[in-house]
Amino acid sequence: MNKRKAVALALAWLLLSPGVPALALEAEELVPMGSAVGIRLQTEGVMVAGLADVETAEGTLRPAEAAGLRLGDVVTAVDGKRTDSAAAFLTALSTLSGAPVDLTVARDGQEVHLTVTPAQALSGAWQLGLWLRDGVSGIGTVTFYDPVSGTFGALGHGVNDLESGALLPFGQGVITQARVVDVIPGTNGKPGELCGEFDQEEALGELQKNTPSGIFGTADWTEQAQPVPVAAEEETALGPASILCCVDGDEVCAYSVEISRIYRSPEDHRFLMLTITDPALLEATGGIVQGMSGSPILQNGKLVGAVTHVLIGDPTRGYGISIRDMLAAA
Repeated sequence: MNKRKAVALALAWLLLSPGVPALALEAEELVPMGSAVGIRLQTEGVMVAGLADVETAEGTLRPAEAAGLRLGDVVTAVDGKRTDSAAAFLTALSTLSGAPVDLTVARDGQEVHLTVTPAQALSGAWQLGLWLRDGVSGIGTVTFYDPVSGTFGALGHGVNDLESGALLPFGQGVITQARVVDVIPGTNGKPGELCGEFDQEEALGELQKNTPSGIFGTADWTEQAQPVPVAAEEETALGPASILCCVDGDEVCAYSVEISRIYRSPEDHRFLMLTITDPALLEATGGIVQGMSGSPILQNGKLVGAVTHVLIGDPTRGYGISIRDMLAAA
């Protein structure tokens, strides 16, 4: 069994795949989950995560930057040959000799062609001055499951590149069984995180979308809680509510929170502010920590949204997205 330890996918952090089962916006009932899962997402092409210096005999050069490459660009081909992984990209560049290299780049929905002239490093190797990323893995929380269509939603926000902040262009991905094995509690000025391990060989479901409102896909959960009604946004009110999440092993528990503010004209997918009031959760985590993104929020027996962000200065408070926004993205 191939297990991998990982920390949580970061909080506060659109491409559509064909053939994804549509989850009706008027869905009246969903299963609230709160379970921790391992998330493995591979990008379509390789993303430019950083622009680097190349130390040469003539001084410091930045060939990729000089050619016009930007953070968040996705390289899809080298000299006309498609590259769908960092390994394929490096293979294509393994015979660099100083001659210019033509890169095909996806940027803001457009195809851009750039020519980069490699620089010879002091080691003698020819380099472009690029840091690349072709995927990410970590721990996150599933928000809902629809047993009718097999659709699930998680995180409540997109999976972004940590260096550039850009939404990772979706290629393929899976969710897997996971266990929370440790918690680093949050403190004022420093968010905490869930630490876990997940089985890379035991896929629970297939990812099919990475959007600003969450990640979505299909799965077949044979064991889950009963469905609950989906709340209309106007039904959400100030006052007591609860969240479902897993902070130890694979057990999902309900914890009390207080909805302290509602944004009727939400920006950046922000719908509400909540405060953790449950003593047990405060003792275990200090409040909202990375990896709790996607924890379903329930009020008056209805699913109203999901936890998405933590306030860096006060980990007991954070923000949530409306379940209706997640359904629209799904």
